[in-house]
Order: sequence, then C-alpha cells, then structure tokens
Amino acid sequence: MTPNLLRGGALALVLAATLPAFAHRDGGAAADPAPIVIGHRGASGHLPEHTLASYALAIELGADYVEPDLVATKDGHLIARHEPNITATTDVATRPEFAARRTTKLVDGVAETGFFASDFTLAEIKKLRAVQPAGERDQGFNGRFEVPTLEEIIELVRRKSAEKQRRIGLYPETKHPTYHQGLGLALEDRLLRVLTRAGWNHRGAPVYIQSFETANLRYLRTRTELPLVQLVDADGIAPDGRLTYAAPFDKPYDWVVSGRAGGFADLLTPAGLAEVATYADGIGPWKPYIRSSACTLVNGACSDVNGDGLVNDADRTLLPPTDLVQRAHALGLVVHPYTFRSEQRRLAKDYAGNPVNEYLDFYTLGVDGMFSDFPDAAVAARALFLLKTDAGYARCLIESRCGRGRR
Repeated sequence: MTPNLLRGGALALVLAATLPAFAHRDGGAAADPAPIVIGHRGASGHLPEHTLASYALAIELGADYVEPDLVATKDGHLIARHEPNITATTDVATRPEFAARRTTKLVDGVAETGFFASDFTLAEIKKLRAVQPAGERDQGFNGRFEVPTLEEIIELVRRKSAEKQRRIGLYPETKHPTYHQGLGLALEDRLLRVLTRAGWNHRGAPVYIQSFETANLRYLRTRTELPLVQLVDADGIAPDGRLTYAAPFDKPYDWVVSGRAGGFADLLTPAGLAEVATYADGIGPWKPYIRSSACTLVNGACSDVNGDGLVNDADRTLLPPTDLVQRAHALGLVVHPYTFRSEQRRLAKDYAGNPVNEYLDFYTLGVDGMFSDFPDAAVAARALFLLKTDAGYARCLIESRCGRGRR
C-alpha cells in the first residue's frame, strides 16, 4: 500500500463517525442528500468478501450500505456468495467430505466446473470457511469466517445502526435469477419474505434491490415498494475506450432466454432508460459507461506507458465523460456505478496512483453513490468532496454534528 492510500484509510477512520447519515431516496422521487458509499461485498478489498467481518468492517469504515450477493442453498436458504459456484470464495475444494459434490453446471449458458451452493444444505455451508479470491489481496484471513445467511446480515446491520446511531442499509443483489428459477429455487419471493419478517419490505426501509436481469426486477416491482436498481454490464474496454460486448456479459440473461434482441448498451439509450424508469428507481452501470479511458497504441497494441512492465489501467488516459448521469437524472433515476478499487493497476494514469482522485472525479460528475471494495477511501473522498462543495460542511465536520441530510 502506498503512503497516499495509508493516509486515505486513516482519514476515513477519523471521519466515519462524523459524516452525515444519508437516507436513500424514498419511493424513487428525490435524490439522496449526498452520495452514498456502498460496501461492495463488504470491505472486500481488506477481508474475504461476503462475511460478517467484511460487512462489519465496511460499516466501521463509514459505508452507508453493505452489499450481499444472494444465492440459494439446496434447502432454500439465501446466503451471501458472489456466484452460485463457491469454489473460489470458500475452502470447499479442500474438504474431502465434499469431494464428490464437484460437478459441472450451466450458469447463464456457460459451463462451469466446481462446487455449487445449490448442492449443499445450509448446515453443510456452515461447515465451510470463506477465502479471499483475489490473489493480490491479503490472504491472511482465509479460513476464519463463516458464510452468512441473509438473516444474519440483516441482524448485523440493524445492530450496527443502533450502535453507531446512524442509518445503515442493505443493498442485496439477486444473483443469476433465471438460473435459480430453473433449479426451483427462485430468489425473489425468498428475499421479500426475509425482508418482510425483518420489517424492511416497505417504502422508506433502508434497502435497495439490484439485478443484472430485467424480468425479475419487473416482477419485484409488483411485489414491493422498495427501490430497485438495474445493473448494466459489459465485457471489456477496447483500446479506444469503447465498451465491448461478449457473452455472457453482452445482455441480461433473461433476454437470451426470451429471445429479446439488443443488449446491455440498449438499456442506456434514451429509449432504454425510459423503459428502465417504468420498473426501476435507478441504474448501476459499470463505471466506464460514465467515464472511460483509452490506451496508447504502439504497433497496434496498447503500450506500457509507465514502464512498469505491465499493460493495465494505469497506462490508460481518461476520456471526456458521457452524459449518462444527466440523462438518468432527467428521468428521476439514481446512478450508482461499480466497482471502485484501490489497487494501482486499476487506476487510470490521470489519477496519479491515488484512488481518492477517482472518487472525487465521479462525485463531481454527479453520481448518487458508488460501490467500493475499499469504503474507507470512498468515505474519505466524499468528505473532501463535501468540503469543496459545501461552505458549511467544514464547521459541521469539526464540531461533529453532521446530522442526517446535512450537506
């Protein structure tokens, strides 16, 4: 970690207790008082993702929401894993008692081999322990934390909200809805039942629900008043900054099944956004849809501009931002891009190796919140943004009285 990152993390710890408690927009009509920070899979840059420890650390670092990705067990419980295939995020492959569960399944039309949550009961899942799937991140916490249920995450968030005396919310994603429907383990009503039991299935509850598919969001719109967010993906970024599209990242999988023409990019056209606004309250686009970057070509290939022997985002130069945020806002949609990370290789050259600069750029572009693996950096950057844009924020920060709605 560079000195810049250390300073950013320390600043976030100091500021977490004094930043405003930002309520999400109620019923899809009014924007948040300030951008929200969503702990992406918790504080997944620091700890194994989708664990109670990761969510708790995200809250400690100042996140307003934590994001559990939801998949179903064999006996119908919702647990937090990034994918139905749990091979990369748990120690299941090292458990000899489960060796026979290794199999191959089609997930959104792609054959995957490994161990799948739907082949395990919740009692069996509880025998596993989470691991850090990103090799460049700290592996020292592998094997220490359980896989949590949705109910356990809600209990944690409610308790932390009371302890911190600030509003903390839940931002669940229904993972691969069509796949789960095919297993007889549809996620939507299971999610709503858990939220209802918790008293959180109503307008104004601290919950957003998100999905990359569209049909399940349309179904949820008939069943809940909670705000819904349409996620928008792509496959990659071309050398000139254009987004590329290859299956399965080219279109919502329910479109594949139904035979609908078009792809993710069509959701962000004027007609597409207008359609999204009929069933959702916001969009969660991959961040290059808002501001992309281009590489420097040498002999037709992206070059190693910074001379570190690698070719990655650190060698790319930012392009002018698009008008997506403004067009979405004109339709009353919030904009929560993903995913912001602090590793040097993931930051465009213009950000000078400091993730705070990327956050400040996107806050300035008007986003309503963002998903971050490192919520400490996002929170620190938000405080700096508010200090730059709100003449009264410095006094409220110094006097530790930045209450709800203060900006």
